Amino acid sequence: MLLKILKNRPSNPEISSIEIIQNARQIKGKTEEQLNQHERTSILNQLNNEHKTLILINRLYKVLGFFHPDEKKNSPNLTLEECRRAGEKSVCLLNDLKLKEVIVISESKSGSNALAFIEGMLLGNYQFIKYKSEKKAKSHSLHTIYINCAGISQKDIDQLNIVADSVFFCRNLVNEPQSWLTAVKLSEEISGMAKSSGVKVEVFNKSRIEALKMNGLLTVNKGSSRPPTFTVMEWKPSNAVNKKPIVLIGKGVVFDTGGINLKSSAGLDGMKCDMSGAAAVSGAICAIARLKLPLYIIGLLPATDNRPSGNAYVPGDIIAMMNGATVEVLNTDAEGRLILADAICYADLFKPSLLITMATLTGAAHAAIGKYGIVAMGADSSKAVAELKKCGDAVHERLAEFPFWNDYDELIKSDVADIKNVGGPYGGAITAGKFLAYFTKHPFIHLDIAGPAFVDKKDSYRGQGGTGVGVRLLVEFARVMAAKKS
Repeated sequence: MLLKILKNRPSNPEISSIEIIQNARQIKGKTEEQLNQHERTSILNQLNNEHKTLILINRLYKVLGFFHPDEKKNSPNLTLEECRRAGEKSVCLLNDLKLKEVIVISESKSGSNALAFIEGMLLGNYQFIKYKSEKKAKSHSLHTIYINCAGISQKDIDQLNIVADSVFFCRNLVNEPQSWLTAVKLSEEISGMAKSSGVKVEVFNKSRIEALKMNGLLTVNKGSSRPPTFTVMEWKPSNAVNKKPIVLIGKGVVFDTGGINLKSSAGLDGMKCDMSGAAAVSGAICAIARLKLPLYIIGLLPATDNRPSGNAYVPGDIIAMMNGATVEVLNTDAEGRLILADAICYADLFKPSLLITMATLTGAAHAAIGKYGIVAMGADSSKAVAELKKCGDAVHERLAEFPFWNDYDELIKSDVADIKNVGGPYGGAITAGKFLAYFTKHPFIHLDIAGPAFVDKKDSYRGQGGTGVGVRLLVEFARVMAAKKS
């Protein structure tokens, strides 16, 4: 969708418009030409008596919309989320009516509410119809949003478009079937996006992975007929405010059958989304580069599928990891932590100031908080976690921080190896994080996006299927960190 800045109202009287109002007086002040008496009375009744915040009037050839966010009832962050959701509702109606253009109007000197409303429209207009035949594919009609708001600059719009592009890139990858998106194809798609964004990228093939002794990744890949990849991204601008990089690691399991510990048929549904962490990390880094944020960032993306075969790893196997630590495998469906551990070991080469893993890692995280947020935990990173939580609140990709007490370390101790890859029936999301933390001494944060990364039913502007969760969170975090260090 193309966003345009328009300083004056369009001369075309038939263009649809949605006005973000601050109070009912703005409705009362409309002329008879703008709103007839019946329309004005109806709107005021819905605002004052029915307490509606979004009112849309269908004039058949165009839509007149009025949105009055409830700033008294909500916190500032929840008001912004209300604006995003209202934007998505508006875009649905506009597409249902097959309208092509709309102007968003706001007289407020602050453009934050209007920008959030437009963000909801933009993200809510996403479609994944690549595999539908032409007759059945119904492309959305809306293609242009004009903006008439003194509080929104061209820079604001450019930034919004950049972040939305990365969210769509992430969603597209997550929504692709594994028949197309192999580990090799995933690395190719990420490489193409990275190079076009000015990000340095290198893809390790299986021989290079073997030479590095990334045995976690190699072991998970043993059951597959297709090779693994390990993608390294680097954004290091000349004006970077941090000498030691922030390393972002994303899980890239392009399809997870569970291996020998095969998932049930219900558990297999949607397992193409198990590379959502890699998609989000790569999308975020590309957005950070296009925004030219002065932050030194490394991205590490191990990728494979996890399948059962005559050569697949089995419970009871012991793996010597890249750093020499040994792992007893008790469940082949706990594969994500094995490939992430290799990436964490590799990250140590960069001596990171902060290491963040993002993964659809555990059903325990999904069971704990559902699709409504991201499970977070960390070691030696309390300030960074607190900052991430603020950023999550701002973009409504909220973090629920789980305890990371040393007591949980006992649950992953093995009788026959250094550690085991599952910790038992309790605290599954936490013991997965503890497993990852075992492989680094640097400040560490783990983000489990198993709940919100992929949704079966439409969820407002997040859509259906891949949501792109994590992209906006990481970009906002990078923006805040760059500003603070500057």
